Amino acid sequence: MSRKRILTGDRPTGPLHLGHYVGSVANRARLQDEFETFVIIADAQALTTNFDRPERLAEDVLNVAMDNLACGVDPQKSVLFVQSLVPAIAELTVFYANLVTVNQLFHNPTIKTEAAQHNFEESMPFGFLGYPVSQAADITFCRANLVPVGEDQLPHIEMTRKIVRKFNSLYAPVLVEPEARVSEVSRLPGLDGGAKMSKSLGNAIYLSDPPDVVKQKVARAVTDPARIHPTDKGHPEICTVFAWHRAFNRAESDDIGERCRAGTIGCVPCKARLVAVLNEFLEPIRARRAGYEQDPDLVRDILSTGTARARHEGDRTMALVRAAMKIDYFPPPAPAATAGN
Repeated sequence: MSRKRILTGDRPTGPLHLGHYVGSVANRARLQDEFETFVIIADAQALTTNFDRPERLAEDVLNVAMDNLACGVDPQKSVLFVQSLVPAIAELTVFYANLVTVNQLFHNPTIKTEAAQHNFEESMPFGFLGYPVSQAADITFCRANLVPVGEDQLPHIEMTRKIVRKFNSLYAPVLVEPEARVSEVSRLPGLDGGAKMSKSLGNAIYLSDPPDVVKQKVARAVTDPARIHPTDKGHPEICTVFAWHRAFNRAESDDIGERCRAGTIGCVPCKARLVAVLNEFLEPIRARRAGYEQDPDLVRDILSTGTARARHEGDRTMALVRAAMKIDYFPPPAPAATAGN
């Protein structure tokens, strides 16, 4: 490989939101000029919480692809592919399952948090419990060096690193141990004041939301509960709207924070300014996305081409893995000697 590789991507459980953008999408679009970038649409992982609604995946895969393309992921620079169509990922998941204990999975803090969100504490599907193992296969099938993630995903990356170290120690050092790369703004609070913006919690602004929807959602956003009147002195550090100003309106955020603390700006004009900033930011993304919506066959072609490239890389990795494990039962024959050699 002439350049270091990045593996990044999304679970297709609906369109992407601004939390995805600050957590990973902005990074992947920016870094694709510097790194060889693989962008996975993790449809198999989406089934861990949507196994009873698989028919929705076809639309969701297209939605996630269009959002990535609209945000600047360039198919000439990045490999955009569908997880379930790369056999190497499923094969590696099976092999890695022998290198991880059930207790390690149960103690993963991200698993605990998401299990509570999906009411899986008492009856957890095996696929959900094991998806960090599948994620390790996602990262390593293409021998990625870096994984841009939000802070909540760091436990998964550490598990991948442990799996790689154990595999390389047991068999042969053929896998790349990846490093996490956390974005500057790795998490946005939800509109409801929750710690994280989430599609499942319904507290998100989507990249495809039209201007009037953005306005309606910001109007409902939780602010400082201690502020009753516009002249009350506020506490921007606990305000959802201010956190969004810090993420998307850096130039004005310090001034807005000072005015909030002094009681010289109320929540209504603060929200109005955020609406204007967000719609200005989202307008070119919405415009590019509209173009892809008019040509879904182009999006499918991009995914097909990227998936073929991913399958090729997966085959190369599996050749190394099977040789390391001494299970390459039918290795290709050595080239025949030519006359004179």
